[in-house]
Amino acid sequence: MKFALINPAWTFDGSIYFGCREPHLPLEYGYAKALLEGAGHEAEIVDGQLEALSAAEIRSRIATYDPDIVVVTTAPSYLFWRCAPPELRVAQELIVGLRRITDAPIVAIGPHASTTPTTTLRKLGADAAVIGECEDVLPLLAAPASTWRDIPSLCLWVDGYPEANGPTHSTNMADLPALQWPDATIAAHRHHHHRFEAAPIGPGAEMETSRGCPYHCSFCAKDNFRNNYRKRPLPVLLAEIRRFLAQGVEYLYFIDEIFLPNRELLQALVGSGLKFGVQTRIDLWSPELLDLLGDAGCVSIEAGVESISAVGRNLLDKNSRLTTEEITNRLVYARDHVPFVQANLIDAKVDEADDVERWREHLQRHNVWANKPVPLFRYPGSPDYTKRWGEPDEMAWERALSDYLVEHERFSDIQDDHPLPLEHLELAPAGPPHSHAAQRQP
Repeated sequence: MKFALINPAWTFDGSIYFGCREPHLPLEYGYAKALLEGAGHEAEIVDGQLEALSAAEIRSRIATYDPDIVVVTTAPSYLFWRCAPPELRVAQELIVGLRRITDAPIVAIGPHASTTPTTTLRKLGADAAVIGECEDVLPLLAAPASTWRDIPSLCLWVDGYPEANGPTHSTNMADLPALQWPDATIAAHRHHHHRFEAAPIGPGAEMETSRGCPYHCSFCAKDNFRNNYRKRPLPVLLAEIRRFLAQGVEYLYFIDEIFLPNRELLQALVGSGLKFGVQTRIDLWSPELLDLLGDAGCVSIEAGVESISAVGRNLLDKNSRLTTEEITNRLVYARDHVPFVQANLIDAKVDEADDVERWREHLQRHNVWANKPVPLFRYPGSPDYTKRWGEPDEMAWERALSDYLVEHERFSDIQDDHPLPLEHLELAPAGPPHSHAAQRQP
């Protein structure tokens, strides 16, 4: 069978989207393509964002390829499943256009389908949605569509209504191969995610060393996916990195939910010439391991501190090992070995603004950047959402965004000045796929 794996040409007008807006490698599609081809199928990634494709160009590519199954994601790269745009507008518009040129079943993947599967299927009008991580579920869809109800972790239409067939799926990361991106894809990837110490010279790339997180911070949207911590085998990681180096990649960003100290990997990177960035918790790193991190080529650390007080960190269930003073000292020590270190803060409504500014100024005197506290968005699928409203329902995303817009007078630096409510950003729910049959062109 032929699978088309589509990453839309993303736009974020009016969105509160927190993530980076540059193109990134769609890792979930890279894995899925490898598994599909390993099972004897064809798969083509159509990356509307990296290739700067218009909606018409995406449709043309799909019409020419003539796939048996079309897959559409609701978040730009697995890197941003953790902070996806709440609205489904881009995926909705794409699917409406695809219905005009193909009769192939359309399958949605992404964090929305993982957290609110029936709502997502109803809004998109897709034929099915994968609940959880998708890489090793997609090959199962090569079975006749009449048997899809027997596949776990799918949301499907049953008698005109969306029905979720759990459980949420977690991919076995040990089974995923080293990814091999085409040379042209890497050459086109000029963005170096979260790199600030120097201008890019060669291409950038992203990869995972692990997935999931052993911690349970209250603000993190991980209850229905990305939950269990799983490492990829070291030989697979090194094979993937060797290919990146052979393709001229200068900078690599590890998109792990949390980059935990991995002595063997870091030792293998020493002397490779590769520069890389990570997101992590500084309280997990000893001075000796920070020395090794710098020697291995790390040039960027994004450290989740969240609050400058133990009260705030406890409120967010950070389960921190260190005191604020120890965290501060560890950040300063890291900066002695890594050119750029950032401490992330979230506005938990418990830290005094003057205290935060004094702490930020202290770090800046030591060349450590700390952002102003970012307003807290209670993502459906996060403990904070569940504690406030219970399990996500049909209005979960609308409720969370409405609360965010009412509660906060200012937004993050990368958001629009006036983010819009969800009803202003999304199309009307599409409903069952058969209701669009009349729109399809012969």
